Amino acid sequence: MVDEVMQAWVVDHPGPMDGEHHPLVRVERPVPEPGPGEVRVRVRACGVCRTDLHLTEGDLVPRRPRVTPGHEVVGVVDRLGPGSARWQEGDRIGVPWLAHTCGVCRFCVSGRENLCLRPRFTGWDVEGGYAAYTVVDEAYAYALPDEFDDVEVAPLLCAGIIGYRALLRANLPEGGRLGIYGFGGSAHLTAQVALARGARVHVMTRSEEARRLALELGAASAGGADAVPPEPLDSAILFAPVGTLVPPALAALDRGGTLAVAGIYLSDIPPLRYQEHLFEERALQSVTANTRRDGEEFLAEAARIRIRVSAVPYPMDRADEALQDLRDDRVNGAAILVT
Repeated sequence: MVDEVMQAWVVDHPGPMDGEHHPLVRVERPVPEPGPGEVRVRVRACGVCRTDLHLTEGDLVPRRPRVTPGHEVVGVVDRLGPGSARWQEGDRIGVPWLAHTCGVCRFCVSGRENLCLRPRFTGWDVEGGYAAYTVVDEAYAYALPDEFDDVEVAPLLCAGIIGYRALLRANLPEGGRLGIYGFGGSAHLTAQVALARGARVHVMTRSEEARRLALELGAASAGGADAVPPEPLDSAILFAPVGTLVPPALAALDRGGTLAVAGIYLSDIPPLRYQEHLFEERALQSVTANTRRDGEEFLAEAARIRIRVSAVPYPMDRADEALQDLRDDRVNGAAILVT
């Protein structure tokens, strides 16, 4: 029988704090009840995403007071809300970043629900997975591949899906040359998809341990964060939230190349010089959330190529420590909270 209250972490600040880390606060909360079309999930694992870090540091303003973060949630359905029919009790499902879209705006009806005018996001607008239980709209949850255990599959639900979306936005040609700037939880998954598609991958990151992981996974080269890759790039993805890396990444592109910025937050970009950074049809693209189709496609491809997940598990009661380790580059891959 479910207890009436549960332990949950909350973000306890109102807004920007100039990059200062604000520890999460652990509280007792009532166990949530699913509403119409929703299911309740007993959380088994939850990935720690850089977006969670941006929330705790004030780069992103919480849209819900004392929100529980976490949007890479793996759990088991333990209660159905009224009218819910997609899942059954006992099903293992994933709760992702995209929590709801309106379904009627010009973006939703044209297949671009990631640009919905009235979206809601898990761990930002609605309660997330740094807790014993969470609730999800049944239409926005994912069936999870049996090939992955709970810890392995958690980072696929955002780091993997957003990286996949960024790869699509980077317009990588078949057999092309891809540059990856920053090599954490999302990048190490995206690199494997690109490699499986025949790309040559060059990694630029400040972490020596991450450079070693990149080479182990098959990258053609791995250098410092602002290193010049050994050959011109057809495409590049910026995962590090560092705007000063945009000019060197654009300069590393060959004619017609595209740089995609994968994060929800980026520090200020220095002035660009048109001839050096954009001329010859170089393009700069942003990435905004994902569609549910992106998620389904990526999870299927991840299972097919048996993507390798570099994960560091933490007990749920050490969520704040996991965030600090992520901030300080002490996590090689993805940090995962486990209950």
